[in-house]
Amino acid sequence: MNDAPAFAATLCPLCGQPNRCAMELERETGVKQPACWCTQLHFSAELLARVPAQAQRRACLCPACARSGAVA
Repeated sequence: MNDAPAFAATLCPLCGQPNRCAMELERETGVKQPACWCTQLHFSAELLARVPAQAQRRACLCPACARSGAVA
């Protein structure tokens, strides 16, 4: 049985494009990063509900998908 996640933490779980997550980059490289772009947005419950269960709280959205459902 393979316990590998069905998603890549560096890719948007909605569109599959790179998510440019600074937190994931820091985890992968060990190099301290500035605050991620996503910390400046509030995500709607509807947008977050579209994220597949296996990727929730494990993979960031890309900027385009995040902005499409961000709350002002």
